[in-house]
Amino acid sequence: MIVINWQEEWAYNKYWVMSKSQKAYDQIRLMAKNNEWSKAKETELERIIKSLENVEPTKKTLTNVYQHIWGYFKKICTDSERKEYVKLIASLEPEDDQLGLFLRDLTYKYQIKYLMQSRIIRELEK
Repeated sequence: MIVINWQEEWAYNKYWVMSKSQKAYDQIRLMAKNNEWSKAKETELERIIKSLENVEPTKKTLTNVYQHIWGYFKKICTDSERKEYVKLIASLEPEDDQLGLFLRDLTYKYQIKYLMQSRIIRELEK
């Protein structure tokens, strides 16, 4: 029996991984399929996450992950927040990531616990 809760580890890293590599995200999702976990899979998860540490997000990967994160807000946000999201996603540049900061602020405004505990939002706090 493995002590590490890989589901919590994956929940923490999920959107961060997606922001770096869709391929790595898909690979981990496939490993986690059917909730069957092993020491070998745990080691592979750690290897994949470590391999992404110095990978910079691209406009494409950030757009994808932010669209997923936006899904938490699209039914509860104000009209002005919706307009701001549309404006920011249209002008998204990884070097000047205003959309990430906006989504971080919405995460705390609306107290979305899953996102508050995620690595991608926590790293935007720095």
